Amino acid sequence: MATEPPVEELLDALDAVAADGWYPAVDVRRPWSTANPEISGEFARPDAIRPYLRRELSALMRAGATVSVRASRPALPFDDPAFFDALDEDRVDLRGKKLFLFGPERMALSLDRLTHYTGTPAEYFQRHILFTNYAMHVESFRERFPDAEGPSRPGVQMPAWHHRAPDGTGVSLVNIGVGPSNAKTITDHLAVLRPDTMVMIGHCGGLRNHQALGDFVLATAYQRADHVLDDALPLDIPVIPNHRLNTMLLDGLDAASARYRLGVVHTTDNRNWEFNQRRTLAMMKSARCIAVDMESATIAANGFRYRIPNATLLCVSDKPLHAEPKLSGGARVFYEASKRQHLDIALTALDRVRRDYPNGLPNQELRSPDEPLLGADQTR
Repeated sequence: MATEPPVEELLDALDAVAADGWYPAVDVRRPWSTANPEISGEFARPDAIRPYLRRELSALMRAGATVSVRASRPALPFDDPAFFDALDEDRVDLRGKKLFLFGPERMALSLDRLTHYTGTPAEYFQRHILFTNYAMHVESFRERFPDAEGPSRPGVQMPAWHHRAPDGTGVSLVNIGVGPSNAKTITDHLAVLRPDTMVMIGHCGGLRNHQALGDFVLATAYQRADHVLDDALPLDIPVIPNHRLNTMLLDGLDAASARYRLGVVHTTDNRNWEFNQRRTLAMMKSARCIAVDMESATIAANGFRYRIPNATLLCVSDKPLHAEPKLSGGARVFYEASKRQHLDIALTALDRVRRDYPNGLPNQELRSPDEPLLGADQTR
């Protein structure tokens, strides 16, 4: 009886096929499955997700699966018209059982665009991703991790910094700037890396009387007025943060004796919604929102679409309904006081994920039984 090749051999073979100009394919035979005993998947640049593939293929092999690697078809250049056609997700059943969520063309383009937008190689990204909309969190991250690697050039749109671990289980921080467009763009592309977590640690406007500047907001749901994903994910589909991840963030808030509220976050695409208040205020009041921002619901919605556990921990920087607008001079003192605690609470939660769920959070909570295999229950 032939012995199963070690997982490192399989990964090296994937890289070799890609280096020769082909899309590599992985074939998996699962003897325990009656509905889907054989599943295949194509990849581009498997080196970019090597730690992820190592973990997932190892789990399959431990469960008794037979895994093999082959060359599938010649890799398409970006300027080939067939490449553009292959990017259309509307032509692909994203729910069907498969080895990987994305086709190799989509993966190749997203990896290239990650480097373009963040100024760092896609291979630098870690299993845990933090998003911020302020440079001060980047400062705190670099103070916390002096060895963090950042952009190779100035002026990138969404600079990223990476505290790397040999097995890829470190933390990456991306300053996505302001607005749902950037939030959608970066999560569209990061999804091909299949991260274990995505957490937004930005700032928000507090909407309740008894909130104060510097208080935290832990989102339990979102009101989607960002509009950038309306066509891809209808508004009647519920989007909520990952419960386990939220529980860990809540424990961190309590351990830090921080002031916080739990509730609905309203995400808008209009930074100046105060100029046309009637409709926005009616939406906020009907959903009993406790905070308003411009990115959180977008990240959560794409996390739902692409089966990535996500959560939102915001900090109140202004109170637009209570005569405390965000002004250029007054917020800096509170920013300096809150930024380290904000980052520490998020990192503590990620430490718990890493310790308690080394193979990723249980994502039967994220998918249906007919959805993609890798990153899922390997026995189905």
